[in-house]
Amino acid sequence: MHGGMKNHDGAGRGPGIGPFRPKVLTTLRGYDRTALMADLSAGLTVAVVAIPLAVAIAIASGAEPGAGLLTAVIAGFLISAFGGSRVQIGGPTGAFIVVVYSVIAAHGYDGLVIATFMAGTILIAAGFLRAGRLVALVPDSVIHGFTLGIAIIIAVSQVADFSGMDAAGLPADFLQKTAVLMRSLPTVEPAALAIGLFTLALILVLRRLAPRLPGFVIAVVLASAIAPFLPGDVATIGSRFGGLDIAFRAPGLPEFDVARLVELLPWALVIAFLAGMESLLSAVIADRMTGFSHRSDTELVAQGIANTASALFAGLPATGALARTATNVRAGAKTPVAGMAHAAFILAFILIAAPLAAHFALPALAAVLLVAAWGMAEPQHLFERLRGPGADTALLLLTLFITVLVDLTVAIGVGIVLGLALAAWRRRRGA
Repeated sequence: MHGGMKNHDGAGRGPGIGPFRPKVLTTLRGYDRTALMADLSAGLTVAVVAIPLAVAIAIASGAEPGAGLLTAVIAGFLISAFGGSRVQIGGPTGAFIVVVYSVIAAHGYDGLVIATFMAGTILIAAGFLRAGRLVALVPDSVIHGFTLGIAIIIAVSQVADFSGMDAAGLPADFLQKTAVLMRSLPTVEPAALAIGLFTLALILVLRRLAPRLPGFVIAVVLASAIAPFLPGDVATIGSRFGGLDIAFRAPGLPEFDVARLVELLPWALVIAFLAGMESLLSAVIADRMTGFSHRSDTELVAQGIANTASALFAGLPATGALARTATNVRAGAKTPVAGMAHAAFILAFILIAAPLAAHFALPALAAVLLVAAWGMAEPQHLFERLRGPGADTALLLLTLFITVLVDLTVAIGVGIVLGLALAAWRRRRGA
């Protein structure tokens, strides 16, 4: 799409402060009405995709559904406004569901807000210290292992809402959660399961037959419209949460002391690592799609700014979202204005149509996350990865099992240490 202009605004050029050189300052040179209309069109397309995802991710994370939309507006705007990629779209993502759910369960929502703010400051510091290229040192097998693990955890966590089973208060532990779900199988609600299956099927059909249409939102809206006419009880955002309450409050942080910061530091490091890694991976793939090159250090600073701002407004952690970024590219985005417009369109939805979202059926939103988890797992590449070198396969499986059965923080630490040790051993062997 942009191949003729490759590297016109590459990694090393553009106005800014040190390594912080927002791409928008470069891309707005010569900006015209044609580019604006293309960006607005792409921004609207991505917003339509992002709205049901943001709500579903917030619910799966154990947060209020409105927190997802709030994060998509604030962090989504700032990631595009200050980021190092032309087309990156930011917001809450499925990769954070496991982390956010765990932090809220252990430390409350206030703990999540503080950890997110700390993660933001870590990312800003990492960007100014030019740490953007360090993510490339993390072995692919580690990334694939815990991404697959997160996808499995997300999928299992959606079984109850997808099928309407009575399994309130699911434990965070994977094995215990699976046991509770198995015991709850007799409580499956046929109407809810029918809505979940209908949504899932419709998303897949639309992807195949009409990939340019916003399949997520069409499927959720149609399924939610059908749900009240089915015999049985289909839970909605309104029946579960009392509506979609979104409050833009004055910025601020919960009270904390040094002990609280120390307690939350490991989670802040995990959030920072995930945000940095996912955003840079998304930016690299966007580069391949567009022919441009991103500025990795600038991207880290932007992720930091976005996460500190999201925390100040009691939002969720945010990062670059690969699926939404790819949608943005396919929709014809030219500059970061598209990402800023996507946030503005979500804000317009909040101000005008948020009450309608209270009718979203929870099985339909669960279906959206099941599709997202499938995409994260990339099953089409799984067998290829398992047929790789034995050490890489072992590292992938180890990271996967630790992520699912132990803890994401442990998986990241063990995976990175073993991965770097393996890379060093290979270098010495090659020398």
